[in-house]
Amino acid sequence: MGWLDLRAGRRKGHEADATATQMAVAYDAAQRGDHAAALLIWGPLAQAGVARAQANVGACFAEGLGVDCDSALALRWFTLAAEGGDPIGLRNLAALHFRGEGTEQDFVRAAELYRAASEAGDAPAQDMLSLMLLEGKAIGADPAEARRLAEAAAAQGIASSMTRLGMIFHNALGVECNVRLAADWWTKGAERGDADGQAMLGAAYHLGAGVPHDPVMAFAWLLRARHGGSALAVPFFNVVRDMLSSAQLKEAEARAAAPLSEAAP
Repeated sequence: MGWLDLRAGRRKGHEADATATQMAVAYDAAQRGDHAAALLIWGPLAQAGVARAQANVGACFAEGLGVDCDSALALRWFTLAAEGGDPIGLRNLAALHFRGEGTEQDFVRAAELYRAASEAGDAPAQDMLSLMLLEGKAIGADPAEARRLAEAAAAQGIASSMTRLGMIFHNALGVECNVRLAADWWTKGAERGDADGQAMLGAAYHLGAGVPHDPVMAFAWLLRARHGGSALAVPFFNVVRDMLSSAQLKEAEARAAAPLSEAAP
């Protein structure tokens, strides 16, 4: 997920009427790649206390969009946006604390901010907090809460949360092992382009775990996963490839090259 989220924040009353048109023009400019023009609008609105504009200005400084990268200024604007209750500002401020950019790395503070953004319904924040709670390295592990948050993010279309739910059911993390349900979730994540979901779905087809054994489908998904940079594909890639005939390899490669909407056999 990038820093800049091109969705309008919610405003109330006359404030919404006064800013909606300006924000829409700025979003149009940003979507065209003209971030300098967008900043000419977001800047004054941010100075006037519009929290989503503050979050967008912070994102521009974080990514160098229309301005030079400046993590200190990104921190300043994300902090103001977060104080104004903007979920994107909360999420991006959490990311700075998580990464230690513009401020000291602080996983506990990051989790607090991701929690606040999650409670406001921000799907990427739900996804990230789910990951932190499942790993339990920086904060205490809570598989049940990790699953709840992943389900909430998945319901909003976050592919990585779909893949994580597959891992939760496959590895019996706070739930009973269910390889069929794991494969179902990996399929959803894979079809939405998540490379780790593609790797795990490829492994499932290789092993016949939750889906029929199908080495051609397995290798097609593993090819997609490798192209997407998933390290999870590495243990299976050569094993599955060496099982295939020349004709099967060509078929798998053709499937991997097809649009994701055509991934099914």
